[in-house]
Amino acid sequence: MGQPEVSIDVDDDTGTWSVDGVPMILVPRHFFINNHIAVEQALGVEKYAGILFGAGRESAYVWCEMEARRHGLRGVEVFYHYMNRLSQRGWAQFEVQSVDAERGVARVRVHHSVFVLQNWVGKPDKACYMFRGWFPGSLEFIAASGGASLKLTSTEIQCAAQGRHDHCIFEIAPR
Repeated sequence: MGQPEVSIDVDDDTGTWSVDGVPMILVPRHFFINNHIAVEQALGVEKYAGILFGAGRESAYVWCEMEARRHGLRGVEVFYHYMNRLSQRGWAQFEVQSVDAERGVARVRVHHSVFVLQNWVGKPDKACYMFRGWFPGSLEFIAASGGASLKLTSTEIQCAAQGRHDHCIFEIAPR
């Protein structure tokens, strides 16, 4: 409701699924979460979160660059477009509460995180750290496309998985 329909193209020869020209892999949520938990246990949360931050930051930057070109988006509208597309892909519902792209500062509210929905409520630690790099990567692309250079980080200041809140909050700021 309120969001544009997302079309999925399937290549008859390869079986590759694509959304907005980007190849996708469709897997059940439990499959992804079980793999996520296995890697977390093998590496430890801190190391795994660090790896995910860098990979997520880079992936967000590249995706925003492609989407800005594809749709003729500029500035902060790239960030809103990215949050909307993430919300349409089953990760969570991402709500921009505030954003100042020039300064690299934002606040994003996350509802229905895949990590919370997979019965992690009551976990003592924050569970949604996979998202941390996505926000800085998007805003760093916006800065670079305007000729500026920002190095950003984000912090999950509240996580619904801890059982005290019904949503997560991420704050994005310069490193």
